[in-house]
Amino acid sequence: MDPIEVFKALSNEARLQILEWLKDPKAHFGPQGGVDLIQIGVCVSQITTKLNMTQSTTSQYLSVLQRAGLVHATRLGKWTYYKRDEEAIKQVASYIQQEL
Repeated sequence: MDPIEVFKALSNEARLQILEWLKDPKAHFGPQGGVDLIQIGVCVSQITTKLNMTQSTTSQYLSVLQRAGLVHATRLGKWTYYKRDEEAIKQVASYIQQEL
């Protein structure tokens, strides 16, 4: 974990919102044509709609979160799905508790 990359990723309200939504995807997103929200993740298009932003902006935000190690991407056909990396988030919490 690179703390600088993590804190940069967390310094944006929309990226924080994405992480909050992905914590409980079933509560925040609708069905995705048979794709399991918990196992596979949430499609970029659903996140884009919920953010009310362009797909390019949403993709950029998700890319920052992925580089920081906070989310994983899975590509199925032409769609990309994102889910939180719960272990990485636990490491961030531990880092804050122990180091800061």
